[in-house]
Amino acid sequence: MKVGDKAPEILGRDENGQEIRLSDYAGKKLVLYFYPKDMTSGCTAQACSLRDGYSELRKQGYEVLGVSVQDERSHQRFIEKYQLPFHLIADTEQTLSQTFGTWGEKSMYGRKYMGTFRTTFVLNEEGVVERILLPKEIKTKEHAGQILKGRE
Repeated sequence: MKVGDKAPEILGRDENGQEIRLSDYAGKKLVLYFYPKDMTSGCTAQACSLRDGYSELRKQGYEVLGVSVQDERSHQRFIEKYQLPFHLIADTEQTLSQTFGTWGEKSMYGRKYMGTFRTTFVLNEEGVVERILLPKEIKTKEHAGQILKGRE
């Protein structure tokens, strides 16, 4: 996915197993953020930043959806532990991650493995990608502010 591309209609299933569609967010800007793993320090900092900035994001017309490859139960625990006010898509088959280009080979301490690149897509009211925040740009503790700042 690149700026100007339209997101797919079916985004996946949330933490409750409910299908999430792009049309569910028609008329709203959508922050679709892909993150590596529930309960890890960076991912928790990012989710909590979005939680803390959620009311301001909503005031500005945004809705938030998180995406990672963990299953519904993992997402339920993550939401419960950190009181996240938004849904998390359980992309266990990496379908959405592959569509958006956030799934690929990573490397840590010389070990190569497949994983999610932390990336945020900001979609306009028609579901078209308006902005992409790449892994090196994302500041997990300030993520909500980064999204809001992009509006100025």
